[in-house]
Amino acid sequence: MKDKGESHPVIKGMLKYIPVFLFLVPLLAFTFKDLYPLYIPEYFPKPVYDFKKEPLTREKVELGRVLFYDPILSKDGTISCASCHTSYNAFAHTDHALSHGIGDSTGKRNAPALFNLAWQKDLMWDGAVNHIEVQALAPISDKKEMGESIENVVKKLQAKKLYRTLFYKAFSDSTITGQHLLKAIAQFQLTLISAGSKYDQVKKRKDSFTEQEQKGYEIFKRNCNSCHQEPLFSSYQFAGNGLPMDSYLKDQGRFGITKQPKDNQMFKIPSLRNLSYSYPYMHDGRFTRLSQVINHYTNGIQQNSKVSKEIRNKIILSDNEKVDLIAFLLTLNDREFVKNQDFQFPKEILLPSEGK
Repeated sequence: MKDKGESHPVIKGMLKYIPVFLFLVPLLAFTFKDLYPLYIPEYFPKPVYDFKKEPLTREKVELGRVLFYDPILSKDGTISCASCHTSYNAFAHTDHALSHGIGDSTGKRNAPALFNLAWQKDLMWDGAVNHIEVQALAPISDKKEMGESIENVVKKLQAKKLYRTLFYKAFSDSTITGQHLLKAIAQFQLTLISAGSKYDQVKKRKDSFTEQEQKGYEIFKRNCNSCHQEPLFSSYQFAGNGLPMDSYLKDQGRFGITKQPKDNQMFKIPSLRNLSYSYPYMHDGRFTRLSQVINHYTNGIQQNSKVSKEIRNKIILSDNEKVDLIAFLLTLNDREFVKNQDFQFPKEILLPSEGK
């Protein structure tokens, strides 16, 4: 018979594992509870971004969303990332041909739409940035956009209790760093996946094209798919599309980054998804209607050695075929994406914090 207080041998054996269990609980909670549920359609290619190496967590994504919408990132507190990348415009800037920054300054390019960034090796119209975890540094430090230094942004964030708390939840450290700041914004941007258009429903066999949309799809595959490859509707390569150079902007595109003559007037091929939300079009926003874009490719290409080989042969489309093509392009609009509450202004976090 055992003395009172003496444990059964089995229980005694289990007791020695309690410290190990207590150590693993927070790790297990991090692994299974806090991972961000990212949906990627099976017909999408493998992302360029390595989600296994850098898994998304709810806390980092939420912090990134707050930072994306907070003008505290700019020098005078007037411009946020969302100022030029609004959710209702597929994170582009409708009605603005060129991006706007602090002090009513104007940039030299149209704000690109932000979605499906995990599949893009090079970012921005000229590929100036090749990793999403440092991309936000470009607009923050650009004199015509936010005009701020990352060091000063960190100081401003560190002075706010809200951000010390959010950074602690995200990184288990209330000491804010520039690296964590950029990583959090990147994590939010990586969640911006557009895969809910009618085209996607057709791919999933949950819908079907109308006769006109199907005709437009066939026209698209014959004339556009080589550069705007399905299902992302871009190869995300750089190409010359025969646009005459703007005499005021004199933008030489990727040449400004590589200094290679072959890259002169080369710009990254944009996706054709969400065109109804993201006008105006082209790197300088010179076209406001899809018909203008199509007319450029059928009658407006300025042939020279920089024009992509895919469009050196004249594209001939009748008026009816142009209408059919537009009908198909409209099936790439993703209403679910632009209305997604998870991507919009975090009023539940930012508004209560005003004045703190």
